[in-house]
Amino acid sequence: MKYDLIIVRYAEIALKARQTRQRFESILINNIKTALKNKEIENKLKKEWGRIYIYTNEIESSIKVLQKIFGIKSISPAIQIKTDIKTITKAACNISKKILSKNKSFAIRATRTGKHDFSSQDIAIILGNSIVNETKASVDLINPDFEIFIEVRQDNSYIFIEKIAGPGGMPVGSQGCVLSIIDKKKDILASWYLMKRGCKIIFLNLKKSNNQILKSFTNDWFVKFNVFQTNSKKNIFENIKKTALENKCDAVITGHILSGSTILDLKNYKRNIDIPIFNPLISMNEKIVIKKCNEIGLKI
Repeated sequence: MKYDLIIVRYAEIALKARQTRQRFESILINNIKTALKNKEIENKLKKEWGRIYIYTNEIESSIKVLQKIFGIKSISPAIQIKTDIKTITKAACNISKKILSKNKSFAIRATRTGKHDFSSQDIAIILGNSIVNETKASVDLINPDFEIFIEVRQDNSYIFIEKIAGPGGMPVGSQGCVLSIIDKKKDILASWYLMKRGCKIIFLNLKKSNNQILKSFTNDWFVKFNVFQTNSKKNIFENIKKTALENKCDAVITGHILSGSTILDLKNYKRNIDIPIFNPLISMNEKIVIKKCNEIGLKI
């Protein structure tokens, strides 16, 4: 199926006050532009209230990039048409004939923004009847084989058949700067959780063997990074405090999980470091940590 654009949605940003929301939207848009440019994907971007539209001929490649940008809740490759019931119906029927048969079921999911002489329910009824006549497929609003989404937004409407999940969270750069202590791969996972909350990450790497892993990981998730190297754990707390101060970090991240030895180690951290310490993996066991590392590309 040939698509015209990709619809980008966000969630948490929409809950912010107008001025904050606009600032976070700008950061997200800049992150999207930078990531697509890094992959040499030509595109044209347009923003409306609650939506970002990306027009490109490289739909599949763009989707792979957008799935790795923090702040994006979901994306949908879509067809854009003028807001007219006849035009919408024709386009929806053309799509349905490619995906439906008399043995399949479907549901119309219609939403509408703006002033029109029809409601979203009108759209669902008209399109549903037309598609049944064209394909002989059945309507199932609870558990359909396919969903056909219609978004009517002022003069333009958008039709799509899937919502692809993004990582969610907040765009990187919308929050403060934190220092992540990297010893093992699970420490990078801890950093991932703070990136998802919008934090800029500074890495303090304890092993040179981690350098390539860090580079690959940050490239894969389209985040800028600074790595500071220390090859000795002897003066680790002095190095942490010095690096955090020089880079104006608001907190320190570690990948500790809860165990007897961890409690003692964390006591040493809190005793020697006078800025907040975040331990996003503290409630996880080793099995969950390994599973999550594999999910985000840190193969263990």
